[in-house]
Amino acid sequence: MSETRRLLEASAALSQLLRASGIPHAFYGSVLTAVLANSSHTDEIFCIVEGGQNQPHAFRRVRDSLAGNGDFTITHSPWTNRYEIEILPAGETGPRHLDSTTVMKMQGLPFLTISEFIRSKLKTWMIRGEDRDAQDISYVLSRYWNRVDINRIPEPDMSHFVSRNTSVGPAWAAVRRKYGIDSAILVR
Repeated sequence: MSETRRLLEASAALSQLLRASGIPHAFYGSVLTAVLANSSHTDEIFCIVEGGQNQPHAFRRVRDSLAGNGDFTITHSPWTNRYEIEILPAGETGPRHLDSTTVMKMQGLPFLTISEFIRSKLKTWMIRGEDRDAQDISYVLSRYWNRVDINRIPEPDMSHFVSRNTSVGPAWAAVRRKYGIDSAILVR
């Protein structure tokens, strides 16, 4: 069985438990790129979980929803040989609210929308500068530019990204044209 398929199966089981507990969530990471590309290889998946002012922290909400379930183990260490789905609090990674404007269904699972995926990956790339993040952004932006909401993408960060990854320049220019923004000021 492919890595992507196994991660999606684990995600489906986690999603079912979170939905049963009424916890808004969405998946994010290179797994989305793998699903879009129909690739059998991916090793990065995160589950963004919504918290709230009058609710426990996202980590506690997940821990409580998984309590007593033998299929899941909660660990505080990223060093393991098992497939892991890292839990991230909404707002710190991804949008603060997970709803129909920020989440889309793919293969029956909630994923961040194309715009939110690019926004989150871009934020991570600005911090870490890893090639994996750049490849994910480039792949999704180049193929799905027409689904990008420019209002969700930080312009200075994307301009910096495009200056370092020029192959996505035409796709970003197409997004800007779609919104009537002059592309001449794209790269500084």
